[in-house]
Amino acid sequence: MKKKILVVLSMLMLTASVSHAQKHEVRAVWLTTIGGIDWPHSYSATAQKRELTTLLDKLKLANINTVLVQARVRGTTIYPSAMEPWDGCISGTPGRSPGYDALQLVIDECHKRGMECHAWMVTIPVGKWNKTGCSQLRKKFPTMIRRIGEDGFMNPEQPMTGDYLAKICAEVVTAYDIDGIHLDYIRYPETWPRVKNGKERIQRRANITSIVRKIHQAVKSRKPWVKMSCSPVGKADDLSRYSSGGWNAYTAVCQDAQGWLREGIMDQLYPMMYFRGNQFFPFALDWQERSYGRTIVSGLGIYFLSPQEGNWPLADVKREMHFVRQNGLGHAYFRAKFLTDNTKGLYSFVRQFDDAPALIPPMTWASTLPPTAPTTIRVVRSERSDKISWGGAQDRSHSPYLLYNIYASLTPDVDTNDPHNLVVTRLTATTTALPHSAGRTLYYAVTALDRYGNESMPLFEVSTAISSAKPSIQITDGRRMRLPAKGQVLDAEFIAIETLQGQVVVTLPYRGTYADISRLPDGVYRMRSIGRKGRSHRIGLFSVKR
Repeated sequence: MKKKILVVLSMLMLTASVSHAQKHEVRAVWLTTIGGIDWPHSYSATAQKRELTTLLDKLKLANINTVLVQARVRGTTIYPSAMEPWDGCISGTPGRSPGYDALQLVIDECHKRGMECHAWMVTIPVGKWNKTGCSQLRKKFPTMIRRIGEDGFMNPEQPMTGDYLAKICAEVVTAYDIDGIHLDYIRYPETWPRVKNGKERIQRRANITSIVRKIHQAVKSRKPWVKMSCSPVGKADDLSRYSSGGWNAYTAVCQDAQGWLREGIMDQLYPMMYFRGNQFFPFALDWQERSYGRTIVSGLGIYFLSPQEGNWPLADVKREMHFVRQNGLGHAYFRAKFLTDNTKGLYSFVRQFDDAPALIPPMTWASTLPPTAPTTIRVVRSERSDKISWGGAQDRSHSPYLLYNIYASLTPDVDTNDPHNLVVTRLTATTTALPHSAGRTLYYAVTALDRYGNESMPLFEVSTAISSAKPSIQITDGRRMRLPAKGQVLDAEFIAIETLQGQVVVTLPYRGTYADISRLPDGVYRMRSIGRKGRSHRIGLFSVKR
């Protein structure tokens, strides 16, 4: 606990920090459709499509890799549902079709840009009592909807609520190539009658958990690679030295989000951490320390930068972003508009902070078998672009199709561990054309990616340049190779020697001054270190010629 306190205090004192871009990290935005507050701002289908592509282009330039689009709004949807009416944000009139499928549009445009698209499903609230969504639901299921004030809510104490929510999430998963189902407001409303005793609170947690289990089963039984996530209240519970101020997930609204991770019915959490200082840092650590190997993405309340909301200084958000990166969490912005509007210079800062693309952390708890490497890479160079094609890889995890990542560098030995070399992500095709500056030669590597996020070994472009590249590692004779000083490669315990096509030939302990290479055939090889946490770093090229 002392370590946690010291970390928190040190973060509060920081005015600047260096946080290097990570190769695997969730960088997300919530794209809010209710009332069109993020999108759309028009009822013209043509204008909506144009606005969306412009917005996603800006997010892509900021290296956002996940879009959480509000698909179920308040008992209403932005797609043609057999269960619920259209929301009025798309057509201007609740229940009326806009003439196209807005959810399909967002999915397609995200995938074109190498982004994941998750369907954000608002669960328990269904809007004003007499509005379209609530009105139609209570006519069909009068005992499932409960009125509190002017609002209607699905009753978490009715088993049919979980059944219904599982069915509508299954509708989305079945009909769309979605990457995730993101549950919002999966908790007791704060306006619900207060609990009378601890036993009642336990029962309420069990009610919400039952709903989550039903949705998880409905989703995973159809497409096990689709991520299950939710946005719990930003503080899991009171900590031993920090109070949540009465507003937390576990006790206040009966949301056992950390238990869902432990049970395995959630793949990611996006806690709504819209706080500062000691109401942020220790609670962020608590989420990460109880992640059970799953992915935690800290929700950042960037709307508080607005003078009309909270007028936070940008420095507060910067500190939080550095902190979550240094502690292995992703970051998600609420909401998209405050990012793309460059509120207080946030977008400009994000372009610097996330200066390289990132891949989504793999779902290793669901599948660990990566695809085989692609085959037969071919590069046709012209003055201003390169056309790259390759043979498809083989999937080994039973996902529906493979995706491909392309890495590039100015040197033949392309380092695929450096995210700055990641130039294209999540391609579905096995060919593409990449522009480049005239007179500049790029060298390429391609990897395959399954829908669980497992990445194959790289296939490197083999050219006369790489085969004649000057070795960077000293060979003393045909039998021994001098190893670089171990301190230069972090926590390395082993070295991997691989061909230029990425096939590992031998793995050796990283000990002593020399490595035995007597059994290697003549040729050009690359060497990588492997650390205690599985992290790998490029050491260099060497050639064997006897």
